[in-house]
Amino acid sequence: MAAVLDRAARAFLARHRVARFATADADGVPHVVPLCYALAGTNLYFVVDAKPKQPGGMALKRMRNIAENPAVALVVDDYAEDWTALAYLLVRGRADVVADSRERKRALTALRARYPQYRTMALDGPEHPVARIIPSHAHLWQARVNRRADGARPARPVASPDRPTPSRPRAQPPRR
Repeated sequence: MAAVLDRAARAFLARHRVARFATADADGVPHVVPLCYALAGTNLYFVVDAKPKQPGGMALKRMRNIAENPAVALVVDDYAEDWTALAYLLVRGRADVVADSRERKRALTALRARYPQYRTMALDGPEHPVARIIPSHAHLWQARVNRRADGARPARPVASPDRPTPSRPRAQPPRR
């Protein structure tokens, strides 16, 4: 079975610092929050960190929603006034709380490697649950179809019949 997060999706995640995380409660009422995340192996992880939250821990709305309805989505995006530079990655999957102490430690290590702020936070207690997102679907969309997998933009745009450039106008149908 092919990995859900291919090389381009993994590179896109690595280049970004924050995602929008969507959950829904048992009645389907949506809830979306910004989220710091880390990719470790084939899963994404986040922790309920030490920033002020009321309520915190498992009482936090996103964590209650995961307990009621584990179906989640995560979006990471590039926005620019130049709409040819727009891009996003949508990841859908299931989330749960990490119970295994070794997996929790690996997730926290990945999160701390990515976010220096986590290195000074005591995140080991039950008030700081670690959640795992197991991706089931990923969709990477980029306005520029010729963007490299590492996210770098090419030196000049590549023309296609649907995307003219200044040196190559849109193809015209034959005249009759």
